[in-house]
Amino acid sequence: MTDYLSNKNTRHSIFSIGWQVALIAILIVAVDQIVKFYVKTHFYMGEAYEIFPWFQIKFIENNGMAFGMELFNKFILTFGRIAAVIFFIWFIKKSLDVAGLRKGFFVACAMITAGAAGNIFDCVFYGEIFNNPFPPQHAVLFPSGGGYAGWFEGRVVDMLYFPFFSFTWPSWIPGIGGKEYEFFQYIFNIADASICVGVALLIIFFSSDCSKAFNAVFDKQKAEKSDN
Repeated sequence: MTDYLSNKNTRHSIFSIGWQVALIAILIVAVDQIVKFYVKTHFYMGEAYEIFPWFQIKFIENNGMAFGMELFNKFILTFGRIAAVIFFIWFIKKSLDVAGLRKGFFVACAMITAGAAGNIFDCVFYGEIFNNPFPPQHAVLFPSGGGYAGWFEGRVVDMLYFPFFSFTWPSWIPGIGGKEYEFFQYIFNIADASICVGVALLIIFFSSDCSKAFNAVFDKQKAEKSDN
């Protein structure tokens, strides 16, 4: 009887954590997309709204990775994100069977997965469902003339801008003298922030859980392959 209750409680705990992880991921993606839809349809390209001197909502788009970086081909980025999301979902599911992992580890994994998924929606769908008018016009959802690009060719919407401070480098410094420097100059979105926070949590607080989960999951996979 005791073993039955123990197994039942374990299954219930795993079930609960799994659903909590799914709920967190869905919530992050939903908030990310709601904010993007609002900015896309209420701001023109380059428009900024100051909330505080150090925080603005500024609408830009990019073809690349987090914080506007462009390192790879558009299709490689999109399908790379899709592959990453599929891997993380698989990894989280397998990790639920590993004993001793803290809930925060799963929350961090959910944040990374949700962040990657949030930007996938932009890349896959936005080119088809939005137009791209000249400023000061705002984009229209499901425009009569069609979207601005094809499937998988949409641009990622960014809007969170934190210009904390800026200064001009002294003229005597070689290479950068006389140039203006701004911290923090990157513009990003909720999905980007979710990925960064999730990765930071894994590194700072849950690195041991991450190692334990990886070792357990992949050792199990190797064992299953060798048995076959």
